[in-house]
Amino acid sequence: MDGLLLSLMVIPLVAAAAPLLAAAIGKVAKVPLVVFEIALGIMIGPSLLGWAEPTEFVKILADLGLAMLFFMAGNEINFAAIKGRPLNRASIAWLISLAGGLLVGILIAPTVAAGVFIAVALSSTALGTLLPVLRDAKELSTPFGKAVTAIGTVGEFGPLLAISLFLSGHSLGHSVVVLLGFVLISGLAIWLTGRGENKVIHSMVNATLHSSGQFAVRLVLLILALLVGLSMAFGLDMLLGAFSAGVLWRVLISGAAPHDREVVEHKLDAVAFGFLVPVFFINTGVVFDVDALLSSPLTLALVPLFLVLFLVVRGLPNLLAAPVGATPRDKRAMVLFSATGLPVIVAVTAIGLERGLLPSGIATALIGAGMLSVLLFPMLALLHRRKEAPYSSGTTAA
Repeated sequence: MDGLLLSLMVIPLVAAAAPLLAAAIGKVAKVPLVVFEIALGIMIGPSLLGWAEPTEFVKILADLGLAMLFFMAGNEINFAAIKGRPLNRASIAWLISLAGGLLVGILIAPTVAAGVFIAVALSSTALGTLLPVLRDAKELSTPFGKAVTAIGTVGEFGPLLAISLFLSGHSLGHSVVVLLGFVLISGLAIWLTGRGENKVIHSMVNATLHSSGQFAVRLVLLILALLVGLSMAFGLDMLLGAFSAGVLWRVLISGAAPHDREVVEHKLDAVAFGFLVPVFFINTGVVFDVDALLSSPLTLALVPLFLVLFLVVRGLPNLLAAPVGATPRDKRAMVLFSATGLPVIVAVTAIGLERGLLPSGIATALIGAGMLSVLLFPMLALLHRRKEAPYSSGTTAA
């Protein structure tokens, strides 16, 4: 109990300190907030100061934070803005990444099964991590930002489908049927929501916007719980349900008054990025086993190897998705953003470890490389984008 109470006091302290550090260092260099959350999590964790310990309660909060991160990713995607060339090119690039990841994974893993886990991890992009970075940098509406959003959308949704099909523990035929069943139900819900005017819901949102009722936030949590529960009932990864819930909510709230939508988005930002998501990133640092990483030279050597593989396997193919007129600086930034991955990597390695199919050393190295990619790649990408290309502020189609 003492360990839990200490964690419950220290984690909020770290969550509050992280944006202060980001703002202070931001005067010198633009560093994504998650860098400080993960780094401070490692600092207060058992591997260093020992102020916070892994506990079941904090793990539940962290899982909710991970689900909320994917919900916000689904909610923030404007499919109308990325459809066509950005989404098509990003999809082709992801298939190339998956094929390259399979080749690399099978070559370096002790078993084919472990190689598949490595491939899915290498083909991921942390869209939920990148969207706040792009939004803070005012890049979401630029051709560059739309291209990165398309890459991240496929790089997050594609691996979730791969997890459901190949890593579910069922036969491929059974997995396809289950996945199709989930897609049919969630897709039907999204379609029906888009067909209706939803006036009753919009009026309830407006009526409780500034009251203790907070119907919008409660409805979001209900939709998230229902689709996450549905995905888990189907034997699929919960993140697929969380992502679908975000898409459903975006469709549901689209017909509300612009002012109401804006206020609700601010409230969701507060719940997600003010509470739950920081717990996930801080806990990722807390539970990271630094000792296990440093005790094995082979495991330690795998970290830079995987970091390079993120750039080669995931980053380079996305040069295909670069917007028309992209400069060399834009393309380098796009490779770095594309190669940023962590949430899917955490999910994939957890499944592999639970089933005994992925060696713990490889899992630790993958997570370590994923953490470094979040720590380094967005910051380096923003440095490349500091001097905006002439086309970036325009309305050229991506």
